[in-house]
Amino acid sequence: MSTGVRAVVAEALGTALLLAVVVGSGIMGERFAGGNVAIALLANSLATGFGLAALILVFAPISGAHFNPLVTIVAASRRELPWRAVAPYLLAQFAGALLGVAAADAMFGEPLFALATKVRTGPAQWWSEAVATFGLILVIVRCASEGFRIVAPAVGAYIAAAYWFTASTSFANPAVTIARATTDTFTGIRPGDVAAFLFAQGVGACAAAITVRWLDPARRE
Repeated sequence: MSTGVRAVVAEALGTALLLAVVVGSGIMGERFAGGNVAIALLANSLATGFGLAALILVFAPISGAHFNPLVTIVAASRRELPWRAVAPYLLAQFAGALLGVAAADAMFGEPLFALATKVRTGPAQWWSEAVATFGLILVIVRCASEGFRIVAPAVGAYIAAAYWFTASTSFANPAVTIARATTDTFTGIRPGDVAAFLFAQGVGACAAAITVRWLDPARRE
């Protein structure tokens, strides 16, 4: 297996495990919270933050552990990843995300795929997604120079926090957003609400990329 293929497989596997963590912990949290949404969200956010940090440590040496199409595109724009690798990475991330949803739903006896009915819409949630994605890209890019052992806990901590300081609970990832539309559980998002989330995430990522270039003139090409 070539290094390129290994990287693509790592992206698919890492994204799948990330979605398994997000969706699975959401189901478990809701079932044990007894109707207390705050407790369910706390369980979901902590599991996601810890799980994401661990997955970055595992897969970063192989693929960079993007698990997010926007991270991949920003990395390519900064010449940290060849543009020819972008399409395979994105396909792996979207496919892995769907597999992760199916794996989580199967563990809890839910249908492997079911269109979500949870409404997540409105200017506050769209703005939240832009802010959450802006912060995520900023954290990743600014910590990257210190190595993945710094990126992992930083990103995990940021995402766990962003669950709580955003009205949208911080999806901040197109692959995650689309995949979560296929699970009618605690972490789902109604398919009709997905497009606005994706647009807001794209805006946040673009703003972060521009900001990082301004903050770090030495990296300008």
